[in-house]
Amino acid sequence: MTLSDFDDIRCYTDEEVNAVLTRLAEEPGIEKFLRGAFPDIDMEDVKRRMRSFHSIRDFHMEMVGVLLFKMSEKITEFIRLDGGERISKDHASVFITNHRDIVLDSAYLDILMLNAGYPDFEIAIGDNLLIYPWIKDLVRANKSFIVRRELPGKELLLASKHLSQYIHYTISEQNTSIWIAQREGRSKDCSDLTQAAVIKMLAMGGPSRDLLTNIKALNLQPCALSYEYDPCDYLKAQEFQLKRDNPEWHKSKQDDLFSMANGMLGYKGRVIFTVAPELNPDLNRFPAELTDKGAQATAICEAVDRSLHANMYLFEINYVAYDLLNETDKYADRYTEEQKIKAVAYLNSRLEKINIPNRDEAYLWKCLLTQYANPVANKEKLTERATTPFNPLT
Repeated sequence: MTLSDFDDIRCYTDEEVNAVLTRLAEEPGIEKFLRGAFPDIDMEDVKRRMRSFHSIRDFHMEMVGVLLFKMSEKITEFIRLDGGERISKDHASVFITNHRDIVLDSAYLDILMLNAGYPDFEIAIGDNLLIYPWIKDLVRANKSFIVRRELPGKELLLASKHLSQYIHYTISEQNTSIWIAQREGRSKDCSDLTQAAVIKMLAMGGPSRDLLTNIKALNLQPCALSYEYDPCDYLKAQEFQLKRDNPEWHKSKQDDLFSMANGMLGYKGRVIFTVAPELNPDLNRFPAELTDKGAQATAICEAVDRSLHANMYLFEINYVAYDLLNETDKYADRYTEEQKIKAVAYLNSRLEKINIPNRDEAYLWKCLLTQYANPVANKEKLTERATTPFNPLT
């Protein structure tokens, strides 16, 4: 296979990027977004600079990265990369992460890695977010490739295999790493559990008929994303009630766009990215009798989850929410009374933002608490199992 086999989904190349950015420089939608995020921005300078780039890396580092970190001054207390020394400079990996923000999870991680001297990576992004042609062009000019989701059954299967082949080609032939979320869409309750469908997709395009062999070829490496505050927390709680009250309810494309903007521009507090060790040493210890593809995928999901949960950073609000949800003071030593008051005030402020018919305040409050408590509950489960060696057959 060659890169041209993936023209429908791949990132743009350096040879293509100047023409794309020159066209995007005149896109009203980009100007509207940038003026909303940076009211004092000099759009004529932005347009001039966009037309000057002939390298995706230069565009990413000199414009996107600068704007992202300028934005971070407003929406975070700090952003930090831990575990960077675990990133191989000798081979490419698939970084698989939990998911908080549709756009910024991968964008900040990539900039942090580049600034620390580690190789950059390409980013998987679902086509459900690309509601305007200019958004699709912009992300492809910024090292993103397209995950096609809105297709009927057989077409979706073929698209998944095509995507997997692209990921394997990028890892093995181009020696370029990949970022992908552990599940389609964000975890609404922050339970952060890997979907077997993602693992099966990753394996489809590999050289072997064995799922485990194909996954090991990708050098899977979990990375835990820890946001102190989730800007979309109240939207997730709102979605829970809307879905509870009407099982047929689905988000619209405008809902997706609002979530994307809210996630990007909302305050996140402290943000920590923790790169965990590669999973191949764990996968190499899987028993030889583990040959069923479904069982292999389930076991790999559990290995990813264990790694992510173990490397998640827990903030005071997580412990406060756990204690409130479970009506306990189990973790009272992890926060002060002042920090508890601050956390409760924050959660109440999020509750007040929800404006839907038949607003069930008690249910919504529980949904908010659950989102912040689940990372603690996940860590507890790891502790409970710490004395038992991981065995995929049990």
